[in-house]
Amino acid sequence: MTRSTHLFAILGLAVALIVGPSSRRVAAVGAERGRAEQAATPAVINLNTATSADLQKLPGVGPAMADRIIEYRQKSGGFKKVEELMNVKGIGEKTFLKLKSLVAVAPPKSIER
Repeated sequence: MTRSTHLFAILGLAVALIVGPSSRRVAAVGAERGRAEQAATPAVINLNTATSADLQKLPGVGPAMADRIIEYRQKSGGFKKVEELMNVKGIGEKTFLKLKSLVAVAPPKSIER
């Protein structure tokens, strides 16, 4: 082996040792970030079956707002469409647009006899 070939071999080995573990670390960090983003993505909440605790998971919805949503649901016989959320005191168009993709309306499961 010539001196320059030997030097390149050592340099290649050094780069492999340095880059190899860090690229695995980068992949691990990327995978962890992906799992965290999935966990942070909230599930869609059904306005007709959600509990107060479920509703409070929505951005900007605290205990009082959750109670008003449930009260509206009970008085109106349930939500027919998500846009009805704007009928709840304190939920205007701006707030509704933040919540729209996070909520859904499905009828409560009926008990078959």
